[in-house]
This record gives sequence, structure tokens and C-alpha cells, in this order.
Amino acid sequence: MLKILGKAASINVRKVLWACDELDLPYEREDWGSGFRATDDPAFLALNPNAMVPVLVDGDLVLWESNTICRYLCAQAGREDLLPNNPRARAEVEKWMDWQMGDLNNSWRYAFMSLVRHSPAHQDAAQLAAGIAGWNKMMGVLELQLQRTGAFVCGEAFTVADIVLGLSVKRWLMAPLPALSRPEYRAIASYHARLADKTAVFAG
Repeated sequence: MLKILGKAASINVRKVLWACDELDLPYEREDWGSGFRATDDPAFLALNPNAMVPVLVDGDLVLWESNTICRYLCAQAGREDLLPNNPRARAEVEKWMDWQMGDLNNSWRYAFMSLVRHSPAHQDAAQLAAGIAGWNKMMGVLELQLQRTGAFVCGEAFTVADIVLGLSVKRWLMAPLPALSRPEYRAIASYHARLADKTAVFAG
């Protein structure tokens, strides 16, 4: 059976849990991370030297990086609807997954640490304003894509890109941004509603 190491509250762990739900894969999960077993424990570092969750253990295979884990699970299950074999279609899915992990994740880091984690090191007003603006700008890129597709990130069909970006959308919508600082992105609102019943992982 698959083993997933990481606390369920982690957005990156939740990606993997959602993928497992979509694929109807049984798994065991162990709590690791802030508030639970420390990821600098030698036993954890032996699996992931970056000391970050999630980690997937599948027999003698150990994987880290949440988006890589999601791609592996979909490919291993042969789910071409979630991760196409066609090179062009697959590249489109992976492009948006890589954008989520790179551009979008980097845009929200300061604002999230300030407003949600209340980090003392992230309370500079100017940097917070810039962080919010950058986050909104990246969400605007997703808004335009969803306006074009009218459904999911890569078109009419749900793919693994929607797992990773759906959770990012939820984070943006739930973040306690200052009044009037969150744009009214209608395509994103519709997208969020479209995903709402997909899995308890998303709703929780």
C-alpha cells in the first residue's frame, strides 16, 4: 500500500491526497511537519533531504515534490484523462502544473506568511502590498485562461493540473486579504464552484 508522509493541513500534501481520491487508491498517511513529527528527524531526512512534505513511499520507490508525485500516480494508474500520453496535450497539463509550483507559489509567499501565518518577519506594509498585488496578478493569468476554456484549466476536461491549481484557488479565496484588495475574478469563482463537489480534500 502507498504511504504518504505529511500532515493533511499542508496544501502540498492535499494535492497528493486528492490525486489518490481521484484514482481510488488506498494509502496510509503519517503526520509529519509543524505540530507533528519534525521533518529534520534523521528518519525523514533519509527519505527527503529537503525536510519537506509530502513524501510518497511506493514499495522501494521514494518520491518528493508534490506535483511530481501527482504525475507519477496518474501515469502509474494509466489515467490518460488526467495526464495525457499525447506529448502536446501532456505538455499543456504539465505547463500549468509547473506554473503553479513556480510563478504562482512564489507570488503568494510573503502575503500568506504575513496574513495567515502572522510571521513577525513578514509584516512590512510595503512588501505586503506588493505581495498581494503580485498574487492577484498571477491569479489574473489564471482568470484569463479560465475565461478562454470556460471549464477547466486545460480545456473541457478535468486533469491533474486542476488538482494543483484548484487548491491554489481555494487558498487565494480563503486568504484574509484586506477589504477591496481581491479582484472579482468571475471565471475563477465559477471554477471554484465547479470543483467544490469533487473531493472532501478540496472541501475541507
